[in-house]
Amino acid sequence: MNPNETLPICVAGNWRLGQGDRYASLYPATGEAVAWLNAASIADVEEAIAGADHAFRTSGWAQRKPHERAAVLYRVAQLIRERSEYLAQRQRLDNGKPITETRALVASAAGTFQFFAAACETMEDTITPMRGDNLTMSVYEPMGVVAAITPWNSPIASEAQKMAPALAAGNAVVVKPAEVTPLMALELARICEEAGVPKGLISVLPGKGSVIGDAITLHPLVRRVSFTGGTTTGKHIAHIAADKMMPVSLELGGKSPTMVFEDADLDHAVAGVLYGIFSSSGESCIAGSRLFVAHGIYEAFIERLAAGAAALRVGDPADERTQLGPLITPRHRDSIESYVAMGVADGGQIRTGGTRPTGALFERGNYYLPTIIEGLTNEQRICQEEIFGPVLVAMPFENEEDLIAQANDSVYALAAGIWTRDYKKAWRFGRAVQAGNVWINTYKQLSISTPFGGWRDSGLGREKGRLGILQYMEQKSMYWGLNEQPLPWAG
Repeated sequence: MNPNETLPICVAGNWRLGQGDRYASLYPATGEAVAWLNAASIADVEEAIAGADHAFRTSGWAQRKPHERAAVLYRVAQLIRERSEYLAQRQRLDNGKPITETRALVASAAGTFQFFAAACETMEDTITPMRGDNLTMSVYEPMGVVAAITPWNSPIASEAQKMAPALAAGNAVVVKPAEVTPLMALELARICEEAGVPKGLISVLPGKGSVIGDAITLHPLVRRVSFTGGTTTGKHIAHIAADKMMPVSLELGGKSPTMVFEDADLDHAVAGVLYGIFSSSGESCIAGSRLFVAHGIYEAFIERLAAGAAALRVGDPADERTQLGPLITPRHRDSIESYVAMGVADGGQIRTGGTRPTGALFERGNYYLPTIIEGLTNEQRICQEEIFGPVLVAMPFENEEDLIAQANDSVYALAAGIWTRDYKKAWRFGRAVQAGNVWINTYKQLSISTPFGGWRDSGLGREKGRLGILQYMEQKSMYWGLNEQPLPWAG
């Protein structure tokens, strides 16, 4: 890979330079350019969507039998696996995640294409109960051109979770990757074409979300948008969609509570809480960023937790031993530092972390130590606003009624964690907590077969699961007249 080469983008199957400004994809560990590319322009958006619409109508993809489309998607999964190490290293350079994590994300992307290939070829239309002299059916049709707007924290996994079901459903897909992480969407587009997805059905348009994302969302030929990212941007997309009467899927922010009861297995709880907030350097919408610990065990638990956090290995993403890599950009690190300073100004005490690591390795990268802050209340800003970094706010709780009130006191409702040996308590709190995803005695374990999404400011709709393919299809009811005589009204 030549870091000085200008990479082409994919505009309706045509691989050429974008017509927008030239910019560099930077490695967060060093700040060095990994690749250069020209962003897409508004003209590129128009060409891509017109080409996608043409390919949808003329390529025959939507008319292929489900098992024929599935065969192509199985081939995509196979090619991802064959190139897994190359893709994992490419993603490491794209956003600075540790290599062990990017390997897992590549494997997840392959599994996603395999899963939706199976969902495609086994999906059934429905014969509905007869209520008269008609055979009634419910069937599904592809929408046409759909858009996938993806985030920078887990590019290949997020792009697969949108591209796979959209293609399985028979659509054309226009992908808008995050401006700072464009590489994986381009790789996936090449793999899909090689596997047999017809030319023109896929476009990848890097660039600023406020320009390219808006142009895609506003376009009249775009029938659906699936967006993963910040809540403010998600609400903006929802407003555009409302004016277009267009369905959207929005997977947005989180400020997820993790609750540790006195009867919890503390070895499991400590490990799970550390993983829940500090894996991915905390750059995760489902990060368990608010910790509530029973008062009776609070001090002992936090002592163990702080020791565990201090022992985590922050370092070079290429090192197999690294657990936390750099943050995505210097600007994002600055934002995290401002939140920590705010927490301290509000009376919080830093139990561990709270600074950048020192040493030659860290001088050029966007590193920040895993941080635990205590001494605050749930009402304060650092406990209410999404930080999206390796910062955990820890608070004791006195009783169960108070705990559930605090856990649910948030505009977000994406995820929650519960640590207890009491299965009745786990069930009770699992049902009472307001969140789209609840983990009990584990955390941040995900499955493509299980629907994923949030409530309130954490989003709309669901991705994943066997029925996730239906998010990219329109439902149609069909009536087959079985009556022997003309309808009586005509007589």
